[in-house]
Amino acid sequence: MSRVFGLVLLFGWFLSAKIIVASSIAPVSSLIKDIAKDKVEVITVVEAGKSPHTYEPKVSLMKKIEKAKLYFGVGVEFERAWLDRFKSQNPNLKVIHLEDNVTKILMMVKRRVAKEDPHIWLSPSNMKIMAKVILDSLKRVDSKNSPFYEKNYKKAVEKITKTDKEIRKILAKVPKRAKFMVFHPSWGYFAKEYHLMQVPIEIEGKEPKPAQLIKLIKLAKKENIKTIITEPEFSSKSAKVLAKEIGAKVVKLSPLAPDWQETILKLAKTIAEGFES
Repeated sequence: MSRVFGLVLLFGWFLSAKIIVASSIAPVSSLIKDIAKDKVEVITVVEAGKSPHTYEPKVSLMKKIEKAKLYFGVGVEFERAWLDRFKSQNPNLKVIHLEDNVTKILMMVKRRVAKEDPHIWLSPSNMKIMAKVILDSLKRVDSKNSPFYEKNYKKAVEKITKTDKEIRKILAKVPKRAKFMVFHPSWGYFAKEYHLMQVPIEIEGKEPKPAQLIKLIKLAKKENIKTIITEPEFSSKSAKVLAKEIGAKVVKLSPLAPDWQETILKLAKTIAEGFES
């Protein structure tokens, strides 16, 4: 009798066990949670405050990924070194390359050298596309909960649409192709979507030299830039020097924050404030 009872408990646990999925960054994890709710356990690989360009996962995280069914990547640098390792330790892991489903833009990394910008999640249009890919992927591995995922997907898209409308309202009085200054050029997709231009402070991934900083100061004064966006993942030393010279304020925003919609809303408000009379 006890053996039968044990088997019943084991079977019940099996039916109720959550699907484990992983994603490279917190904004994508948030989107997965919006669609899957409590049906899945979501593992975020890059920890808060760490750079996805150079991050190395801990052993404890690697063990969790051994149990995952899906992995949602976005094309950030560390994936090139680690996705194959994740697959080798978990051959059943299905890797979904979200970046393959959006139109990518270029970002300058060196003088006259550009690469595809990996910050695809900082655009409402891109996130809608990615939400559909996430929905379809979840339905393939958990078809019995398809109606549940469909319902939440529609709500997630409605929320993204609302965010987009709010941003357009906030930026209504900002001139097209208006420039905003950033340390690291993470905000290219946001800028493209709302007809703006980001001006990066870093030069080839490094703090600018004095001569380069002087050029940036002149540009900032010419464009009447009043705000500089920095990130907790990077140094803000040169941004503070520049801000002091042009009378601007430094605002710290993380493109890797879980609440990506709140992040881009705050970015829009920050940019708009610079154009208020």
